[in-house]
Amino acid sequence: QVQLVESGGALVQAGGSLRLLCAASGRTFSSYAMGWFRQAPGKEREFVAAISWGGASTYYADSVKGRFTISRDNAKNTVYLQMNSLKPEDTAVYYCAAALRPGSRSRRDYNYWGQGTQVTVSS
Repeated sequence: QVQLVESGGALVQAGGSLRLLCAASGRTFSSYAMGWFRQAPGKEREFVAAISWGGASTYYADSVKGRFTISRDNAKNTVYLQMNSLKPEDTAVYYCAAALRPGSRSRRDYNYWGQGTQVTVSS
């Protein structure tokens, strides 16, 4: 089992940057592919980015490609989401999640979820 805790959310101006962290417990972190999702008020939770077990493969939603970067450090049981050139439409609660299958953009494929961290981008 994996427990996930996100941090790093904040209020930031449009054009700014943030780095989100997701700390995982458990000795099997490297066995899981990881993903970031987000949910804005009144909207469904949507895929943002994902990374394979060892970090060699990454996947992004079109809306964040070129602005966000997902990475992981298996020695630290941590996955990161570097967010640059933030826009007001990036405002959401951001969740990290763990899956056995890499590259999935579907929430149904993720077995474990964190509680989320709020990102607010002001215009």
